[in-house]
Amino acid sequence: MRLLAFACLAASALAAARTSPPSGCLVVSKEGGSGTYATVQAAVNALSTSATAAQCIFIRPGTYMEQVLVTARKARLSIYGYTEDDTSYGSNKVKLIHSASQASTGGNNDGTATLRVKAAGFRLYNVDVENSYGKGSQAVAVSAYADSGYYGCAMKGFQDTLLSNEGKQLYSKSLIQGATDFVFGQRARSWFEKCDIRVVENSIGYITANGRDSDSNVSFYVFNNSSIAAASGHKVANGAYYLGRPWRDHARVVFQHTSMSSVINSAGWKEWSSSSPQTCCVLYGEYGNTGAGAAGTRASFSKKLSAPVQITEILGNDFETAGFFDATYI
Repeated sequence: MRLLAFACLAASALAAARTSPPSGCLVVSKEGGSGTYATVQAAVNALSTSATAAQCIFIRPGTYMEQVLVTARKARLSIYGYTEDDTSYGSNKVKLIHSASQASTGGNNDGTATLRVKAAGFRLYNVDVENSYGKGSQAVAVSAYADSGYYGCAMKGFQDTLLSNEGKQLYSKSLIQGATDFVFGQRARSWFEKCDIRVVENSIGYITANGRDSDSNVSFYVFNNSSIAAASGHKVANGAYYLGRPWRDHARVVFQHTSMSSVINSAGWKEWSSSSPQTCCVLYGEYGNTGAGAAGTRASFSKKLSAPVQITEILGNDFETAGFFDATYI
């Protein structure tokens, strides 16, 4: 298995503005205008699901209060948000916001999501996606059910922010924010590269809740070259947060080369509950982490790895040719 050396994949991307639509893109605009769509969903609906040529949508600045479903299609669809620096989420000017929860809708996790992705090869660039419901129930910002990539995005919620559930997924140079089980799912193989994991004020919290339920289940989350800290404007007590707890008893999560602030508890990992620990068969691993939150005696059911996980183990040997992969963000 080859060593993880992203410098061989692509040179570091230089900051660049994306303030006008790439060639061939449909345009979404709050201001209206000839040839534009008023909502993201209207633009998605205007695209063929049977055509095979690459598709794209460009979103002009604004806050779009809607729920978006990207259905399965034969073409690779890319959605771009307006930004003056496409290498990170810091200059994003497009917000996609919806407020729904299991408590308010009576539906499932996917049904609450602000952005629901079912299209293989989907790519999202420089869009902030938020579920604004807040504390009290499962309320998903992004629900990913397909091979997909997310670049320079911000995903915000409280409980269950990111449902990483099916397919191979790549999250790069993005913000993921929440409190309770806010990266969760059952069958996805997901790689998080250079992501800012931010926790909000709460008495206790868990970053991941992986739902792998058997040895044959492929689910695996790896956080690489990332950082964990309190969200801007939030006061979080030392040790209030855990890297994860097992939604199912074969949960598999690794944090490596990641900076962890003191918000992370010295135990690192937590059982699901005292009555149902679900820790018998988990793989909770760490390698080369730094910071106050990386120190201390970890939970007995976790382990220090002797080597980092390779991206090929998660995304496959051919990941560089996958439709969702963009080497400029690695």
